[in-house]
Amino acid sequence: MLELLNIGKSFSSQTALKGINLSIAEGEFFSLLGPSGCGKTTLLRIIAGLEKATSGQILLAGQRMDSLPAQRRPFNMVFQRHALFPHLSVGENIAFGLKLKGFSKTQIADKVAEVLALVEMSAFRDRKPETLSGGQSQRVAVARALVNEPKVLLLDEPLSALDQKMREHMQKELRALQRKLGLTFICVTHDQEEALALSDRIGIMSHGILEQVSSPRDIYENPESIFASHFIESASCLKGELVEVSHDLATIRLGDGSLIRGKIGVPPDQLKVGMNLEAYVRKALVFGERSK
Repeated sequence: MLELLNIGKSFSSQTALKGINLSIAEGEFFSLLGPSGCGKTTLLRIIAGLEKATSGQILLAGQRMDSLPAQRRPFNMVFQRHALFPHLSVGENIAFGLKLKGFSKTQIADKVAEVLALVEMSAFRDRKPETLSGGQSQRVAVARALVNEPKVLLLDEPLSALDQKMREHMQKELRALQRKLGLTFICVTHDQEEALALSDRIGIMSHGILEQVSSPRDIYENPESIFASHFIESASCLKGELVEVSHDLATIRLGDGSLIRGKIGVPPDQLKVGMNLEAYVRKALVFGERSK
């Protein structure tokens, strides 16, 4: 559905993106995951039309999008800070874009009611943003984006301002909403567990390049680079001496003399008995329901 072809971006002498190529399917929940400064938000803003790429093309169903201004692209964006107008009610915040597009009062009322019901915020229609919790504000921001019926919803760290308990709750709500709508979501996050739980596929970014694009489980179990392995790893590190290599398994003797055996992350011919190695014991994680 959405194709990014050789997207590059430079700021003066600094290169933020280096020839990004990516295809995203219709109805997919895709996450861009990486540390601060890796280029993930810049890429999202280029898709939205808020930044202009130095090179490359953006295609939606085969049609060029990169030459269109942001307001003419069928994308909507939910920001990290929800940026609700404080002087407008919840309903008026959601209706704002529809008024600019010239919809009638009846059409606006129907559409606002529909999306408020979708995010379970109908009872808050007349409330001001200052009276809402963080999770409620996030729902309103999503509703404001959805009311315009975008082809793709772009989310920039949408849950990062919430506390841990609310973030976990909203992850479930966001995933359920996306699957109910069948809409394409592209989410930027630096939270590994959030990306693993939400996404159909993840693109790991580092220094303006895509290190790996795979399903959450494949990235977790089969990282394709040292960076991907270290960044996605949710593990305790144990150090020891290699005592045996057999196919893709290695046995390591730890400092207390105990032995552990596990899968190796490099070609076997790079290992020699007696060398010092690190072993990672990973904790169980929740993957997106559609991950295989």
